[in-house]
Amino acid sequence: MKNIFKNKTILITGGTGSFGKVALEYCLKLNFKKIIIFSRDELKQFNLQKKYKNKNLRFFIGDVRDFERLKYAFRDVNYVVHAAALKQVPAAEYNPIEAIKTNIIGAENIIRSAIENKIEKVMALSTDKAENPINLYGATKLCSDKLFVAANYYSGGIKTTFSVTRYGNVIGSRGSVFETFKEMIKSKKSFLPITDFRMTRFWIKINDGVDFVFKNIIRMKGGEIFIPKIPSVKIVDIARLFQKDIKLKEIGLRPGEKLHEVLVSKDTSHHSVEFKNYFVIMPEFNFDKKKNFFIDENKEKGKKLPEDFEYNSLNNPKYLSEKELRKLKY
Repeated sequence: MKNIFKNKTILITGGTGSFGKVALEYCLKLNFKKIIIFSRDELKQFNLQKKYKNKNLRFFIGDVRDFERLKYAFRDVNYVVHAAALKQVPAAEYNPIEAIKTNIIGAENIIRSAIENKIEKVMALSTDKAENPINLYGATKLCSDKLFVAANYYSGGIKTTFSVTRYGNVIGSRGSVFETFKEMIKSKKSFLPITDFRMTRFWIKINDGVDFVFKNIIRMKGGEIFIPKIPSVKIVDIARLFQKDIKLKEIGLRPGEKLHEVLVSKDTSHHSVEFKNYFVIMPEFNFDKKKNFFIDENKEKGKKLPEDFEYNSLNNPKYLSEKELRKLKY
């Protein structure tokens, strides 16, 4: 991978979260001049400071809802990875205004701050729940994605470009079903609750997600939504992974929960491109006719998707086997 990051400065919002902590490890190997961790959690920042005594590392307490703080933090920064969000589906359903403030107003603040500081590239993280959303979290992330795509218009003559990386559930992240089932088994629960025995999800390892994000920063032209080709998993298979004979109880879908997730829908497939290991949803508005979204940084040629194509967690040709799941268990 070409190292465009040497002697540059990067800022990661939500940098003390699951993604941010792995991204920090990744960044430390890329010869950045400065790595800035931006988040609200002072305790987690303190713990990271104790763990990494690196002269190139900086910690900023702040909230993406605070435009003035962001504008100050973005000074002399080259790249921004925006990972901060309210991510829990039930929490967003019960606290909609808070989700809107962080996920939508926060996105607007990132965009304005980046343009005012002439940031080179901004990569925003998204979720499969943003495609054809039925819950508030997905709806706020869809709105955020559209803001970042359209921001390439707002930047005008400014050099800042904006793109989005979207993927599915992250193995081992806070609140993941892996962690939930592990705790229940440890507590000797008599059964594991399954919302629906048919449920499937896209699945990605956190290290793979981080690697994909940084490769996308290199290849981005502005306005794309990058989607990796990742495996699916049946939730019942994850439950049986921990204890084969444990009772599974179907409890019904939670508020805002889907049976299956979608990463490329039929509605977006007509302006999407397929590469060997990933898809690109191209912007519907042509910001710059010089951009060729069909050629990536390695000169690989992408191809248009067939009509009515959909990439969802049910029809995905790749499912994790029991052996593969066992490798991911811990």
